[in-house]
Amino acid sequence: MTESIRDADVLIIGGGLSGTLLAVQLLRLPGQRRILVIEPRAELGRGEAYSAVELGHTLNGNAARMSVDPDNADDLTQWLTDYIGAGGWPESDQQHVPISELFPPRGIFGLYAQQRLAEARALSASTVEHVCGEGVDLQVDETSTVLTLDNGQQLRGAYAVLATGMFPAARTPQTESSGLNAAAVDPWDVQAMTQIDPQSAVLIIGSGLTMVDAVVSLEQAGHRGPIEVFSRHGLLPHVRRQCRIAQAQGIDWQAPLDTVRAHIGRLWSQASEGEKRQFVRHVRPWWESHHHRSPPLSAQLVARLQGEGRLRVQAASFKGLVGSPDGVTIHLRRRGEQVVTQVSGAALINSSGIEYDWRRVARALPQQLLKRGLIQPGPLALGIAADVSGAVVDAEGNVSGRLFVMGPPLRGMWWESTAVTDVAIQAKALAAKLTSI
Repeated sequence: MTESIRDADVLIIGGGLSGTLLAVQLLRLPGQRRILVIEPRAELGRGEAYSAVELGHTLNGNAARMSVDPDNADDLTQWLTDYIGAGGWPESDQQHVPISELFPPRGIFGLYAQQRLAEARALSASTVEHVCGEGVDLQVDETSTVLTLDNGQQLRGAYAVLATGMFPAARTPQTESSGLNAAAVDPWDVQAMTQIDPQSAVLIIGSGLTMVDAVVSLEQAGHRGPIEVFSRHGLLPHVRRQCRIAQAQGIDWQAPLDTVRAHIGRLWSQASEGEKRQFVRHVRPWWESHHHRSPPLSAQLVARLQGEGRLRVQAASFKGLVGSPDGVTIHLRRRGEQVVTQVSGAALINSSGIEYDWRRVARALPQQLLKRGLIQPGPLALGIAADVSGAVVDAEGNVSGRLFVMGPPLRGMWWESTAVTDVAIQAKALAAKLTSI
């Protein structure tokens, strides 16, 4: 039995980048309000993406693209200039580019987000408190929201915001039937990878950016054996003709894609359900492999290993596995074939990306929200449904006046809702909304 309920004006459920940027924007607005950020990690501002400690795990965008301030595109560049000038990140000179073109390590980016939060706290009449715990249930009525934590504590807020970020498939078991996550090595755990025989074969499921990080981790752990990568389409984050032309002209190769990306939210929202399904089924793999690029140093490593014949990327669907004390055997169906084959290795890494369908996320809060009918799946079961302001739409189609959402859970509404700039813009708009109700 909970002895008392702590009260706040806003409950921010999730203290990674999304929740932290919302807190910053709320702190910057006039007035005095109490904000509780619920996050199980010991630090705010890092979340899954920016908790990496290895310098080789870098952002997949340069500093010019990763500002957390929607009103200042150069904010990260300016912060990095000061940080490097003060002696931080001495390895940055290895990239041989201007500071705006640097790809910072994710851990350093997390430090940047934390510093911006600290600065906003120091200048605000409002308060932000980190509640270390995980939300497992939420109740909403006409006057308030009540969040129950995993330790039984309850928090009440006039408003609650789901800033849960992304649920990586590598860390979110869908079911226990395949045993994939139980048998897999964490893509970012370099220490665990030092326990793998350095000359042995390592198997990786998925060929996106998490796979690139996994390859960097293996390299830093001293692995020198073969790496077999399997994904449904066999695509790596890479460049095509227009991007190569831009690169030859000295232009950031992602610039051609940015001309399209600027209109993605509008085009996606205007598309019919059928068009959206066609995009997800036929275009999505190509869009993600081209738009979500590998950081240059990581891409060079992957290209070198491919050139040496140590790394192979194959199109195949994962069908199951059998573990053993000596390693693991996975069952695959290669593209164009009907027969299921077996491939063995000393270790397996699950780099199969992000799970956007909340019905398949085996975490207490998403499941309880669905069970209570407080949310419904978003378009094409991508994230959850909301209106343009971020107000959650419940199972009966009612728009909530108390529960809001931002960031990756809005994938179904805007398609691109994960990039730092997207999240920063949403944070500013939602903060203004919450303080004007």
